[in-house]
Amino acid sequence: MNLAILSREPKSYSTQRLVVAAQARGHDAQVIDHLQCSLVLERGQPDIIYQGRPLARPDAIIPRIGASVTFYGTAVVRQFEMMKVRTAVDSQAIVRSRDKLRSTQILSRAGVGMPKTAFANFTDDVPALIEHVGGAPVIIKLLEGTQGLGVVLAESAKAAQSVIEAFHNLKARILVQEFIAEAKGADVRAFVVNGEVVGAMRRQGKEGEFRSNLHRGGVGKLVKLSRAEKAAALLATKALGLGVAGVDMLQSQRGPLVLEVNSSPGLEGIEKATGLDIAGQIIDYTAALAERKRKAKPKKSAPDSAAD
Repeated sequence: MNLAILSREPKSYSTQRLVVAAQARGHDAQVIDHLQCSLVLERGQPDIIYQGRPLARPDAIIPRIGASVTFYGTAVVRQFEMMKVRTAVDSQAIVRSRDKLRSTQILSRAGVGMPKTAFANFTDDVPALIEHVGGAPVIIKLLEGTQGLGVVLAESAKAAQSVIEAFHNLKARILVQEFIAEAKGADVRAFVVNGEVVGAMRRQGKEGEFRSNLHRGGVGKLVKLSRAEKAAALLATKALGLGVAGVDMLQSQRGPLVLEVNSSPGLEGIEKATGLDIAGQIIDYTAALAERKRKAKPKKSAPDSAAD
C-alpha cells in the first residue's frame, strides 16, 4: 500500500513510529505537510497540489492534525475523501472531537458518563453557573485549549467567579466543569483503534498539579481497564465516529467519567507505558481500509457525503 501521513512534524515520535511501522509491513509511507497542500476544486475532479506539483493519490491517509490548524487540516482530509482516498480518521469526526462543546453534547446524548458541565453565552449569572456543576471547586476550560493549556482549577466560588468574568471580558468561550476530587490528579487514557481498546495507561500529574497531561509533566504507567472503563471508551469513540482515538477518563465514585476524546493522540506515552506496537495497529487498520476499497465493486457515481 501507498500510505500518506498528514503531519507538520516529520521528526516527531508519533510520525516516525508510523513511518517505521508501515515500512516494516512492506508499505510505502510518505509524510505530507497538510499546510503545504493546495486544494483544486473542479467539477468532478477534486485534486491536491503539493509543493507545486499534483499529488499522486495514496491508497489511504493517516491524519495527524494539530489543534491550531484544525480548519485547514480537516479541509485537506475532506479533499482526500472527495478523491475517494480512505482515511483512518474521517474529517467530520476530527471536527466533532475538536469542538469541546459539540463533543460534550454528542457524548451526553449517547449516554456517556462525564463530569457535570455547563456552558453559557457570556452570562452575568456566574454564581448559578457554578452551582449547576455542584459548586466550587470547579474546572474552567477554554473551548480551544489543548494538552492541558487553557484549563484552570478554581478552588473557591469567588475565585471561579473572577476567572469566569475575566474570560468573558476577553470574549473567550469557556466550559465550567465539575471537579472530581477522588481522581487525585490522575486520569486514564484508553487508546482505541477500529472499535477496540488496544492499550491503556494511567497518567498521574506531578505533585501539586491537577492536570495529568504528559505535556504538563505527568507520568504514564500501564493500567488494566475495568469493563466499565472499556465500555465508556468504546461508546465515546463510536459516538464521535473516530477510527483512532485517545479517550481520557477520570476514575470516580460513580464510575468512569470521560473528559475528552482526542482524534490525534500521541503515541510516545502510550507505547512506552504499555510496551505495545500501537503504531503498527494503526497501520494495519489503515491498510485494511484501503484493501477493502480495492476489493469493492465499482458503483455508480453519487454525491460524496463528505461534501455535507
